Amino acid sequence: MRKLQQGFTLIELMIVVAIIGILAAVALPQYQTYVAKSQVSRAMGEVGALKNAIDACFNDNRVNIISSAPRGAAVGAGDCDLAATASTLMVGAAQGVGSTAALPGTGYPLVANATLAANATNTITATFGNSANPQLAVAGANTLVWERSVDAQWHCFSTVPAKFRPAGCTDQATAFP
Repeated sequence: MRKLQQGFTLIELMIVVAIIGILAAVALPQYQTYVAKSQVSRAMGEVGALKNAIDACFNDNRVNIISSAPRGAAVGAGDCDLAATASTLMVGAAQGVGSTAALPGTGYPLVANATLAANATNTITATFGNSANPQLAVAGANTLVWERSVDAQWHCFSTVPAKFRPAGCTDQATAFP
């Protein structure tokens, strides 16, 4: 009578565990890069949505920035309510009198000046922090900026490492003609 083999040998189990360990060691850094790239793209979209609000404010001659007025609050004739939402990826206080304060662990993108100026370059800056990937929350390398020229052209640039930067963002500000 032949005895049937039952189970795996210790060597076979050790080889399988080693292969899984190698795969995990390769996959984890790639996953972290993917998460960081997606967070930068998300911030680019969130901040980019404010471009339309700023353009509308210019068209209506409203120049005093309010990040996000409370729902139902009266907004003055010269006030520009960006209707920004606080993000868990950013740090930054709300701007303007009457703005809704950011909840703990969230932040707002910031417009360079509290007053929009048609004859100056205006910027919207997202500074990564809070629950953003730790590789994005490094001081000096953690901003994404939309810049508006005097002739209403928008340009995106970022200080985040190149491997995380979206295709539509360069690594530095460009001088507008």
